[in-house]
Amino acid sequence: MEEKRLAVYILASRKFVALYVGVTSALWNRVAVHKQAEVAGFTKDYHVHRLVWYEHHHAMENAIKREKQLKKWNRAWKIRIIEELNPDWRDLYEEIDYDGTLVDFV
Repeated sequence: MEEKRLAVYILASRKFVALYVGVTSALWNRVAVHKQAEVAGFTKDYHVHRLVWYEHHHAMENAIKREKQLKKWNRAWKIRIIEELNPDWRDLYEEIDYDGTLVDFV
C-alpha cells in the first residue's frame, strides 16, 4: 500500500496578495490542479497558484485540524509563517518531488 504524504499548504497569487490554505494527501498533484486553473473557485478566480508554504503530517486528522487552525489565523500570522520558511515567496512547486518532498530548499 502506498504511503500518503499528507500536507497542509498555502498558495499565494503574489507576495502579500491573495492567500489560500488547503490540505491534501498528494501535494504535487493538488498544486498542479490549482496551477491548471480548470476547477472553478477561489484559486481560479484570483489566480492563486504559487505554493509558498507547506508542512507534512502523519495523520489526516492532524492535517485537517492544522488547516482549520490556519484558516482562522489573521493575515499577519499567515504571512509570518510563510516568511519564516520562504522569505522571498518563491514558488516551491518546482522544488518538491512528485511525492511532495523538498528537493533543494536553502
